[in-house]
Amino acid sequence: MVAPSGEQHEISSGDYRAVVTQSGAALRSLTHEGRDLVDGFGADEMSAGGRGQVLAPWPNRIRDGQYSFAGRDLQLPLTEPARHNASHGLVRWASFAVLEQADDAVRLGYRVPAQSGYPWTLDVSVRYAVGPDGLTVTTRALNQSGSPAPFAAGHHPYLTAGAGPCDAWSLTLTAGTRVLADPERKLPTGTEPVAGTAYDFADGRVIGDLVLDHAFGGWGGSAVLRGPEAAVELWADEAWGWVMVYTGDDNAEGTRRRSVALEPMTAPADAFNSGEGLRVLEPGEAFEAAWGIRRL
Repeated sequence: MVAPSGEQHEISSGDYRAVVTQSGAALRSLTHEGRDLVDGFGADEMSAGGRGQVLAPWPNRIRDGQYSFAGRDLQLPLTEPARHNASHGLVRWASFAVLEQADDAVRLGYRVPAQSGYPWTLDVSVRYAVGPDGLTVTTRALNQSGSPAPFAAGHHPYLTAGAGPCDAWSLTLTAGTRVLADPERKLPTGTEPVAGTAYDFADGRVIGDLVLDHAFGGWGGSAVLRGPEAAVELWADEAWGWVMVYTGDDNAEGTRRRSVALEPMTAPADAFNSGEGLRVLEPGEAFEAAWGIRRL
């Protein structure tokens, strides 16, 4: 029998161990000294709630799946039909092939074929490596088309700092703004500064009963969860200008507030329409950026 997420690629180094799946090149698990740092999914399960998935060539949502680019009006499949959105890109369930593998690292790749709604060919690869400083994830996308292609990316790990719920954990992150969204379709309606608000985590604060499902802009590249059992950091280089923070209150699979998704993103929701954070990859041009997770 084949696992729902396909082949399982285990890597380890010292006290760190990770498992990455063929399906979507997803991060299924990450442990340090046997303690979970991410709230992933079992070998006999599919990813639920986006757990560990790669989000490309856009993260989050595109309104009605519609956008215009280079004079063309384009329509993507509505992968979030209840909200009438195209959600989280085109590679979440793609079968990624092994490009390189070692005891402590694996690189997986998938060619996104030109298709209705995204008529460009894109080579996407993700390299996972573990070492003394934890997990490093390097995302690369190469435009193999003969014309410029719109691009943004994200990842969807759920971090855990001990037994949930996350209410007693503290979150520390520096950001300038919070993206406001309508509660029904989860699409941007504007932004507001976070300084001095309930969403100001610069000095660290207990999450409490705060419901978090927000993208933070002007992110400083670090987010730390501290709980009774561990302190876990998500770090990212400057290409990841936004981080989505999600406490999973609307998760239907019984994982509400069990962990916190900290999602590095190069652009916020609906970037194909707003242009905010959107990259345009010229023919033959590549995007490459890194982020990671470590126990403090």
